[in-house]
Amino acid sequence: MNKIFKLASRPQGLPKRSDFSYEEAPIPTAGDGELVVKIHFISLDPAMRGWMNDSRSYIRPVEIGEVMRASTVGEVIESKNPQFKVGDHVVGMQGVQSYGLSNGKGLSKVSTKLAPLQTYLGALGGPGLTAYFGLLDVGQPKAGETVLVSAASGAVGSVVGQIAKIKGCRVVGIAGGAEKCRYLTEELGFDAAIDYKNEDVRKAIRKACPDRVDVYFDNVGGEILDHALANLNLRARVVICGAISQYNESSIQGPKNYLSLLVSRARMEGLVIFDYKDRFMEAYADLGKWLATGQLKTKEQVEEGIENFPETLLRLFSGEKMGKLVLKV
Repeated sequence: MNKIFKLASRPQGLPKRSDFSYEEAPIPTAGDGELVVKIHFISLDPAMRGWMNDSRSYIRPVEIGEVMRASTVGEVIESKNPQFKVGDHVVGMQGVQSYGLSNGKGLSKVSTKLAPLQTYLGALGGPGLTAYFGLLDVGQPKAGETVLVSAASGAVGSVVGQIAKIKGCRVVGIAGGAEKCRYLTEELGFDAAIDYKNEDVRKAIRKACPDRVDVYFDNVGGEILDHALANLNLRARVVICGAISQYNESSIQGPKNYLSLLVSRARMEGLVIFDYKDRFMEAYADLGKWLATGQLKTKEQVEEGIENFPETLLRLFSGEKMGKLVLKV
């Protein structure tokens, strides 16, 4: 049977199991031009929380009664589409279900020779693309500059920091807890790490970034964004990728220190990777090369069982995960 989670109601605050409906249906069959994918891994991303809201965004909201949107990777088990054959591994956005039916649009073939399947939902997937274009195109770091990254042990932040090191920058990460901070400095090569749970973040940024911050890559918003803005260098660039501290709040807390942009003659710019779809292959080439040479390290936290989707999703917001969070179907 095909196990499916659909959006049942729009969450107020943190999503609850009751905000989703669980259904079982027959495995779909392919019609002309279609293929059926057995989904092996489902990506869990902070953006999913925003997709549940009925508000203007860069992508339409998930409708009530619709399969919950999610990136997936799996194996073709039936095909009547000449571009795909049985046994191909494909990545795409097929939602929180165990089998997907597709006409092939939006699916891309991937190879397990380069990396495990789940890595195509992390460093070689949306998070890697977000880190690549957000840092290099929006942040435009130069060798010798200081790059500060929030949620630095997460799927996007960990890749941002490593790319910045590859480009010759001094890299400081902000993460929650001593274990995550050790991961940043000892395994990923960050120059310094700030534990926002146990340190005065504003003072810690000033200490770790004595020459101030040239590029701030923001994944959390809220107070940490304000602390970063207070430590900007002249002509700094602030990349707005996400605001995970705000996604479950009824009202968004905007930056209070925005006048730092004026004082530092800095700029703050948002990032959506869909704007770069024509350049994805460029990013995949670099990310794949760095992964193959060991310059880029990746970590996926794999949780078991599609039935556990609602509870596993909450780990994104509690900090109970390291690296990229995926659900093994």
